[in-house]
Amino acid sequence: MNLKDLLERSDYRCVQGDVDTEISSLVYDSRKIEEGSVFVCISGAAFDGHEFAGQAAEKGAAAVVVEKEVEVPEGITVIRVEDTRLALAEMSAAYFGYPAEKLTTIGITGTKGKTTITYMIRQVLEHAGQKTGLIGTIETIIGEERIPSVNTTPESYVVQESFRKMVDAGCRNVVMEVSSQGLMLHRVSGFTFDYGMFTNLAEDHIGENEHKDMDDYIHCKSLLFQQCCQGIVNGDDDYVERIIKDHTCAIETYGMKNTNDVYAENVELIQEPGYLGVAYDLKGRQEYRVAVDIPGDFTVYNSLAAISLCRHMGIVKEDVLEALNTIQVKGRLEIVKTPGEYTLMIDYAHNAMSLSSLLTTIRKYHPNKIYCLFGCGGNRAKSRRYEMGEVSSNLADLTVVTSDNPRYEEPMDIINDILVGVRKGPGEYVTIPDRKEAIKYCMEHAGKGDIVILAGKGHEDYQEIKGVKHHMDERDLIQEILEGK
Repeated sequence: MNLKDLLERSDYRCVQGDVDTEISSLVYDSRKIEEGSVFVCISGAAFDGHEFAGQAAEKGAAAVVVEKEVEVPEGITVIRVEDTRLALAEMSAAYFGYPAEKLTTIGITGTKGKTTITYMIRQVLEHAGQKTGLIGTIETIIGEERIPSVNTTPESYVVQESFRKMVDAGCRNVVMEVSSQGLMLHRVSGFTFDYGMFTNLAEDHIGENEHKDMDDYIHCKSLLFQQCCQGIVNGDDDYVERIIKDHTCAIETYGMKNTNDVYAENVELIQEPGYLGVAYDLKGRQEYRVAVDIPGDFTVYNSLAAISLCRHMGIVKEDVLEALNTIQVKGRLEIVKTPGEYTLMIDYAHNAMSLSSLLTTIRKYHPNKIYCLFGCGGNRAKSRRYEMGEVSSNLADLTVVTSDNPRYEEPMDIINDILVGVRKGPGEYVTIPDRKEAIKYCMEHAGKGDIVILAGKGHEDYQEIKGVKHHMDERDLIQEILEGK
């Protein structure tokens, strides 16, 4: 490819060499530089790509793209831009032939609900016969291929590469989670979303290497609605007006209030052994009865978002209803069938806010008892341990404190921190450091009408100990326990 073609949608200045240069590959990782590469120097939290510009020249790179001064030999082309992350996104789109223009692109942002909504939308669209790719917290799905995720929203090069593979695999659509970091770091720049969606917002991701304050977090989330054609937002959320303040797209709202374009009435919680769900009357721009195989008020919101999107895409009611009533999202209120008369659920709730929301939701189903099993990650803020312990003790009947990812800490040290919070509440508790033994305890003690929640691991299939990730999938542990292993 020609460097000039890669830069056709970027603002740049050629400060050395010739922009009319043939290049062999586009790279942003200095380890992947080869003869003829164009190397985009990214300023990251841990590394600054500009420090490797000289090394890029030594490895035979044809050009470097920079946002500050670098020292390189005369034979290499130097392109200066305002923001190399934005340039990488725009160049990646060109490199892969602008694949987003051949897909219906759906981006979902918000603090909670992104993962569930992406799977809901994909399931409905696939049920309707529309092959749909997915990019999110758990995995990237391209046809039959499933690639475990590192970030909720990958680097822009990977996003565009995935889009290209989806187009080549015959996908018509892509639905993806769009994190605030992804928006802030231009990971989804270089194209316009057909649909942008907002779920809800709560204080999260504030701190070093994330967002400096809540205003910055809100601002980054709001950028999606300056980069899409149609916005679909939760009209009940306290922050919605700030999220859409500077929007450049059409806006449609969903929620529980009848002031929204699409809303729910007559919400009913459905409970049977091994089944927790919700049903409601859809009102507004469409009207019919909806049932979803996932519990909770937030399921109402999530399904309203999915239904609103699918209406715009011309999906008929029958496909929506059939898909939503058979959906399971790995690690998100995922019910695992067992022979017992209790309900066993795996969920990713791994902080006080998400655990409180989860337990409050489950309490509305009036279980006989709630067993809440969880641990906390090592080498992370101790405050999370105290808070989660207190939340569980206040909202569950029995808290089972166990190990999560201890990393470089001793599991019992983490457990003892959690117990500081647990003892502030009225709930009973036990400590069982081995996670399999802890799960076994819950399964052996749970009775008719009880709900057992395994919180914190969700979709994860490993346990990190002393820098090593050991395979550990709670579904496998449950099966082993049932088989007496």
